[in-house]
Amino acid sequence: QVQLVESGGGLVQAGGSLRLSCAASGRTFSSYAMGWFRQAPGKERDFVGSINWSGARTYYADSVKGRFTISRDNAKNTVVLQMNSLKPEDTAVYYCAGQRDPYSVGDYYTADRYHSWGQGTQVTVSS
Repeated sequence: QVQLVESGGGLVQAGGSLRLSCAASGRTFSSYAMGWFRQAPGKERDFVGSINWSGARTYYADSVKGRFTISRDNAKNTVVLQMNSLKPEDTAVYYCAGQRDPYSVGDYYTADRYHSWGQGTQVTVSS
């Protein structure tokens, strides 16, 4: 099991940038695939992006491709979501999540496949 804590959320104008960080504790962090999800008021939790255990492969929702970048530093037990060209529709609570040993590409996109979750951090984009 791994414990996760998100940070870096805040208020930003449309077109601006934010950098979200996820700090992990646990000796098996480097074996986990990591994902970011978001939930806007009154809506379901949606996939944002994910990254495999080594950082060699990344996956993104169509809505954020070309704007968001996921990276990880296993030596520091951190995962970063760099968010550029932010839009008002990006406003949501953003959650960091982890899963061990995904068996298919689909597992990287699926919230139910992630076993560890952070508490979330608020991102608000004004127009």
